[in-house]
Amino acid sequence: MPQPTLPTQPEDPPTEDVVLGVDTHKDVHVAAVITVLGGMLAHQEFPATAAGYRQLLAWACSFGALRRAGVECTGSYGAALARYLKREDVQVVEVNQPDRAIRRKRGKTDAVDAEAAARAVLSGRADVIPKTGEGPAADMRVLRLAKESAVKARTQAKNQLKAVLLGVDPELREALSSLSNTALIATCADLPDGDDAAVFTLRLLARRIQQLTAEVKELARRTTKAVRCWHPQLLDVIGVGPDSAAALLIAAGDNPERLASEASFAALCGVSPVEQSSGKTQRRRLNRGGNRQANAALYRIVITRLRRDARTRLYLERRTKQGMSKREIIRCLKRYVAREIYGQLQPPSPPLCRLLPLDAT
Repeated sequence: MPQPTLPTQPEDPPTEDVVLGVDTHKDVHVAAVITVLGGMLAHQEFPATAAGYRQLLAWACSFGALRRAGVECTGSYGAALARYLKREDVQVVEVNQPDRAIRRKRGKTDAVDAEAAARAVLSGRADVIPKTGEGPAADMRVLRLAKESAVKARTQAKNQLKAVLLGVDPELREALSSLSNTALIATCADLPDGDDAAVFTLRLLARRIQQLTAEVKELARRTTKAVRCWHPQLLDVIGVGPDSAAALLIAAGDNPERLASEASFAALCGVSPVEQSSGKTQRRRLNRGGNRQANAALYRIVITRLRRDARTRLYLERRTKQGMSKREIIRCLKRYVAREIYGQLQPPSPPLCRLLPLDAT
């Protein structure tokens, strides 16, 4: 009987899948690799640099086939790493910080947090796709961040100017006190130079306010232009202005398709009620989570509709007769507005204005 022919070279064994978890920090990232069965393989620290990202990926791939990675803080410290891993065809999952109860039992180290991130991905407890961080929403986020800081600094400067005004010469104070805010700032900015410290401070603060006002206007113009360029239909929704539209677009991100349904978007904005039932008690409580800036944008939209939209006022009257408070009615309206906004957030086709700089007219 002929003997079977044996292969001259043994076949390579199949590569085992592994899962990566990363605890991100400003200067270093701590990574941990586990098997699909939950076995801990290794953990190591890498610098938060481009070279460090390459070293981290090569190190993780040395244990097996890397297809999934759980990364903490994908919107801040882990944003660059998440983008790099996605470019390398690794599925990135956003991981929240470990539960405090688990931390009390196991202690707190970066290696433990990295392992917990990998296990959250493996168990399916972490399944949120992070924002891409590249696109118009990311641009609007930094513009809005700069605008908010400029507005805050301008308000502080105005309060300081009025505080200094109380201690100046009575004749000057009486001449300036009757002016409106705009006229007061313009007048103080043109005060003559001299040795009086109070007058010098008034002029300095007034010119600072003028400069900050110019920054706020320019940042608002660029934000409005970005909204009109990418989602002009959002501004056609009743009560939605450029600032509210920008806040909602930033919350949804440049990949709103990651939101499975309008309920997901409502939860993201913190307008979905949370179950708090026990035994015979069936109730829901207010959702205090989610993106608070998007939540505030929905509130502004509802308040505007209560003032100007007849249909919203009719809804208010009907619900009031049913015994609901105005606060409860506003919560319901925020949920309805979130549903309407979600329908407007589907990715549009790239417009031609994307090819133009923001300064282009």
